[in-house]
Parts: sequence; C-alpha cells; structure tokens
Amino acid sequence: MTSTVQDRPAIKPYVVSHYINGQVVAGHGSRSADIYNPALGEPVGRLNLANRQDINDVVAAAKKASAAWADTGVIRRSKVLFAMRERMIARTDEMARAITREHGKVLSDAKGEIGRAIETVEFACGILEQLKGGYSDQVASDIDVFSIRQPLGVIAGITPFNFPVMVPMWMAPVAIACGNAFILKPSERDPSASLMLAQMWQEAGLPDGVFNVLQGDKEAVDGLLTHPDVDGISFVGSTPIAKYVHETALAHGKRVQALGGAKNHALVMPDADMDLAAEHMSAAAFGSAGERCMAISVGIAVGSAADILAEKLREQANKVVVQDGMHPDSDMGPLVTRASQERVKRIIGEAEAAGAKLVADGRNIQVQGREQGFFVGPTVIDEVKTDMSAYTEEIFGPVLVILRVPTLAAGIELINANPYGNGTGIFTSSGAAAREFQRRIKVGMVGINVPVPVPVAWYSFGGWKDSLFGDYHIYGADGVRFCTRKKVVTQRWPELHGEIKASFDFPSH
Repeated sequence: MTSTVQDRPAIKPYVVSHYINGQVVAGHGSRSADIYNPALGEPVGRLNLANRQDINDVVAAAKKASAAWADTGVIRRSKVLFAMRERMIARTDEMARAITREHGKVLSDAKGEIGRAIETVEFACGILEQLKGGYSDQVASDIDVFSIRQPLGVIAGITPFNFPVMVPMWMAPVAIACGNAFILKPSERDPSASLMLAQMWQEAGLPDGVFNVLQGDKEAVDGLLTHPDVDGISFVGSTPIAKYVHETALAHGKRVQALGGAKNHALVMPDADMDLAAEHMSAAAFGSAGERCMAISVGIAVGSAADILAEKLREQANKVVVQDGMHPDSDMGPLVTRASQERVKRIIGEAEAAGAKLVADGRNIQVQGREQGFFVGPTVIDEVKTDMSAYTEEIFGPVLVILRVPTLAAGIELINANPYGNGTGIFTSSGAAAREFQRRIKVGMVGINVPVPVPVAWYSFGGWKDSLFGDYHIYGADGVRFCTRKKVVTQRWPELHGEIKASFDFPSH
C-alpha cells in the first residue's frame, strides 16, 4: 500500500438545503448536521434537516404536480429524459468532484457511477416500449379487452451514501418517465449531488414539483413512510433499515421495494486463472473502499486454490494506492465517517484475535497530508471461520476475507447458508462448474468470471433473502412495474348491433 502527499485544499463552508417545487429552500426546521470531507476528517458544510412542515410541503408539491405530469404525453416525457441525459454528460466532471469531496471515492469511480446513472436515463428514454399494454379483439360478442399501465402517483426514493448519483438515478428516471412525481431523500453524508440533479432536471424541461429533494434524517424518512399522499417507497440501504422501511410502508398502505445489505462471495476454483481472479477480486473488494453493496467481501477458495489465491491477493493489496480521492493517482480513498473507520478496524482486530491470519493489514495506514482522514488500507484475512464477526457482519470497508472449502458443492452450500443473497461470482475455466454454480446458487445476481455482476439498466437489480424486501427489483422492467398500476378495460359499443339485453347470469360469452 502506498500513499503520496497532496496539497491541502482550501475549505469554503457551504450550506445544502431542500429543493421543493422548483426552488431551493432552507425549510422550516431548526436542526442541521455537518457535512464532512472524509479525506480531511473535517466538516466542510452544513445540511438543513427537514421537519414535519417541510415533509408536508414537499409531498403537497409532488402531489399537485403529479396529476398534470401523468396527463403529459409519453413522447413529451421522453424528450425531457433525452435532455436530462445530455446535461448529465456535460456536468459529469463537476458532479464527480462533488461526490468525491463528500463521499471520498476516487474521481474515476465517481465518474463511473455517473455513467451507470446515465445508462438508466437512456433506458427511460425508451419508456414507450415498456408501457405498451395488450389488446384482445372479440373475446366475446362485440367485446374487446385491453390493458394499460398508469402512474402510481407520488414515489419517494430513500437512498444511501455510497452512490449519491447512481442509486437516485436508478429510481427517478423510471418513475418520472412513467408519469409519477418523485421525492428524493438522499443520505445526509453526501447531499450536494442531489441539488445538482434537481437543477439539471429543471434545465431539461421537467415541470416544477415533479422532482423534489428533501434533506433529512430519520424524521424525514418516517414522515415519507407514513404520509398518506405518498404512494410508493423505493429504498436502498442496510438490511435492518430495509426491514423497517418495508414493514412501516406496508403498514401505511404503500407499495414498497426495499433493497438491503449484502455479503457477496466469489468462489475460486483450482482451474481458474489465478492472476485474473486475484486482480478482479481485489478491485471488487477495495474499490470505493469496499463501500458498495456489490463489493466482493468473501473469497471462497476451493481445494488447492487457497494458498495460491491468498498470496496473489496479498500482492494485489500491497499495490493499491490509498490517497485522497481527488488525487489523480489514487486507487482508493477513505471511508465515509470516523465511526465507519473505527468499526472496520474493530472487526479486523476481532478476526486476528479469533485465530484468523492477516495476509494484509490496513489498520495502521497513514496518508501524508491527510493524517486526520478516515482511511483504512486494503486488508486480506485468511482462514476465517463462519462464526467470526469478519464473516457474519456486513463490514462495508476494504476487507476481503478468505474461507477454505474442499469442493464446489461445499462452496455453494456455504454461500446458500448465508442470510444475504445480493451478488456472487465464480472464477473458473470449467463451463460445467459455472453452470452448476449459476443454477444452484440462491443469490439474485451472479457473475461468471465477473466479480461485480451489476446488470445493465435493461435488466433489473436486486437480490434474494435478506437483501431484498418486497416483490420488485429496481430499474429495468421491474422498475416499470413498480412505478405503474395495471388497469384492464373490457369494452362493448351497443350501437354496433342494436340493443343488448341485460342478464342476471354471470356473463360468459
């Protein structure tokens, strides 16, 4: 692990507020929170937190705007999406800097998440194809039946800190293209990008009130979950909060999709290309400091693969350049908070105390010029057991643990026994092993020699078991289903054949 000195940037404190009905507003609340630069370990701004009046204001604005937007032609909606795409492309560098300043991820990774966000906008540009219904002619005498999809109404998105542009833009473009109004409640950790998105939506021609931003904490979340005029809730975050969101929203009559946590495994067979496996697993484990719901945090080494894999992962971990994410040579930045840094260090220490082998230990890394930053270096822990906290907890940091199993079947059984089912992968040169793995594994997204199997926007993103609560995955076809209600119309026109006698019997022909 290496680090280099970078000049300390000048800090110009700023304030981030709500965006309601086309205006940036400070809101009615008296509470605020610090916004940190995690590479410096210091606050750089203040965030205004919503109160009940702010919640009522944003929902009222969204509800009022939703009626007119639902009546707007689908082609007109698509033109707004096309314009939004162009603005996001033009402002990618600016957005990436805002993400890196508040999240800590390196600029290239921030640009990568914006690229995936743009991909969802591109999917939503063609929403007309997704909204097509079915038509059945002459199902009975002079009777036709057809189906249509109509907007849900007001949808609120509650999003995590780790992807402040990509995850909101997994939700908002599909919701808006389908004719809904959208309220974004972003993370308090990195909220600036949300206002940049709001400005771009306005510039793209979206009517005021169709896209809104509510800054806040649990009070804002609970207000959206229980408000009678919010029709749908889309959430991405930890499993305990996903359960809470799902149960609370359902209890208040809302449609809800809640994506939870993960413990993603990559299984490595002895016949795998070990250099490829180690390189890609390291990138998947240490990219964005491991703060990804699709990060690989567990390596399952089968048989003779174990010793070779552990050594190659050590070599890869020691090559990673850890630095302020703004640095052009940085591979990995800091964790998002001091609490995250302390928790990750605690888990590493517990694994060592329990008898695991530290192949690479990132606890004591010092980044020159950023000594107060929330850094933990790439860490590889071998000979981990399933009862250790390094395995049972979702670490959400740059820690890759290795478990050893004798066979492919044992590896599949171990992964399937884990309560999470978000993403997984296998590294192998055997088509038979890959097919066995993809069919038997109880996980929602699977990669074959691909370490981070995030589907493109034309499919849908979502896991199984404790990684998803609700019936719908996010974006893609499932996103359209979540954002719309299906309506079936049965029609007959009596004037075509004169009077039709009513019947007291149930009609069957």
